[in-house]
Amino acid sequence: MTLLVVIIILALIFDYINGFHDAANSIATVVSTKVLTPFQAVIWAAVFNFVAYFIFQDHAVANTIGKTVQQNFITLPVILAGLIAAITWNLITWWYGIPSSSSHTLIGGLMGAGITHAYLTKGATPIGDILVLENIIGVVIFIFLSPLIGMVISMFITLVTMNQNTWLRIGIILLATAGTFFLFNYFEQNKIAKNVEKFYKIDKYEKEAAKNPGDEEARKKLEKAKAAFDKVKPLFASYDKVGAKKIAAQINELGLLKSIGASKCKDAVSKYLGIDSLKRRAALDSTFKPEYEEANAAFEKVKDLTAGYASVGPAVADTIASALQLTPAQTIKFRKAISKVNAEKDLTKEIEKADNSIIMWCMIGVIAIFILSYIWVEKIKNPNAYKIANMFKRLQLLTSAAFSVGHGGNDAQKVMGVIGAAFVAYNSNKYPDVGSALKDLGWVPLACYTAIGLGTMSGGWKIVKTMGTKITKVTPLEGVAAETAGALTLFMTEQLGKPVSTTHTITGAIIGVGATKRLSAVRWGVTVNLLWAWILTIPVSALLAALVYYIVSLFGG
Repeated sequence: MTLLVVIIILALIFDYINGFHDAANSIATVVSTKVLTPFQAVIWAAVFNFVAYFIFQDHAVANTIGKTVQQNFITLPVILAGLIAAITWNLITWWYGIPSSSSHTLIGGLMGAGITHAYLTKGATPIGDILVLENIIGVVIFIFLSPLIGMVISMFITLVTMNQNTWLRIGIILLATAGTFFLFNYFEQNKIAKNVEKFYKIDKYEKEAAKNPGDEEARKKLEKAKAAFDKVKPLFASYDKVGAKKIAAQINELGLLKSIGASKCKDAVSKYLGIDSLKRRAALDSTFKPEYEEANAAFEKVKDLTAGYASVGPAVADTIASALQLTPAQTIKFRKAISKVNAEKDLTKEIEKADNSIIMWCMIGVIAIFILSYIWVEKIKNPNAYKIANMFKRLQLLTSAAFSVGHGGNDAQKVMGVIGAAFVAYNSNKYPDVGSALKDLGWVPLACYTAIGLGTMSGGWKIVKTMGTKITKVTPLEGVAAETAGALTLFMTEQLGKPVSTTHTITGAIIGVGATKRLSAVRWGVTVNLLWAWILTIPVSALLAALVYYIVSLFGG
């Protein structure tokens, strides 16, 4: 328990450091264009970093971070070593004014500690058995994609904004908004599909089937789950019209939740008996082996009875309690555990996690303000250079706020993923995965968003100078373009569940606005140095974490 508390404290410290380390990402352009003073800027950014808490509810990025290392190798000492390494590298790069990625520092730390743990305890082990390569490959790809996406979007926005024809500019903005709307609707539908696939345990059955190709039972489970999913998938298209609750009710009416209810009932019985927790304890301490064997024997005795949940619902609890020979007091407690099984309600929550309507309406609101500002300044008022520059200064307040929201939603989730993984490592029986841990621990998101907000208020002035002045000179118009591009990139990657670097994103966006003027406007020497920092972050933090874990292991970790 003590180690878990230490990890939580260190994770929040990392979140705080991440806040002031990355503060420059949110405020560099708005400070360099003198729209806000440094003090005003950090307060502005801190507020909107925290606002992200109310917008991002799916925790997709947190789940990706929490699944960097395979669950059987993600222990509390591994997480501890990864955090210490990440904090160390973040402080070093902050001290020297290097805008490195806190995200990749954390991922590298977990990778290095996880690999070291595996080799020290199991010997030579295939990397694929230690790391969740699918997630890591996605992260590595977006190391290069996120700045490129930010650069392309910022160049497009800059060119459109510089167009002298107001109505043509507004027309292009409306077309781009429509395209963005359809893109985010696609993200929403895709996330609903993925969440429901996970709900039907398709990913779990696929792994079981791949691990044991000759396992007929695993193959049948997979085929049954896929058949059920194929039947319900057409219903997702009506989400925006009828909502999650209606879709879940329709699926239940089709009888496609009965097997899920029975499966969840079996999980509830396993959880009640403490099977997973006792198994982990028995592996570490042989004195727990008799207790585990007794509990497992009891579970094997009644697990087939859980299938009765499909026909009689929670009433099956009495049958199972009788078979387990529970006392009246134990039976009451067991009934409460089984009564919590509600497949329809759980499915509703899984579908709702994919909702991105708040993001969409916020973006539409910002676009509407842009359009009205153009019309007011350029068509109703007599336009001049001063009025137009003043308009973009005001608009930059909106775009810097949007980028801060994206920063909070992306980076706070990374620490949430670490804390969630720590609770899974501490008690996998109660928290089988990061998603279930975060769902049960409502204080974690609040604490993480608060910590990153407070960290942002502390600032990061060395990096502000690098980001705001050393890459290229930025005007209010270009600041609006860069921040808008950065915000859109972060919103998109969050929808994809990809933990990207806000540093990389805004750097790419700033390069984009500079290159739009002329290629020589970008100080490419500074950019090359930044690129080296990006490339080195994961391997250096991994090596640091490996060293820290080795030292921890010497003291019995």
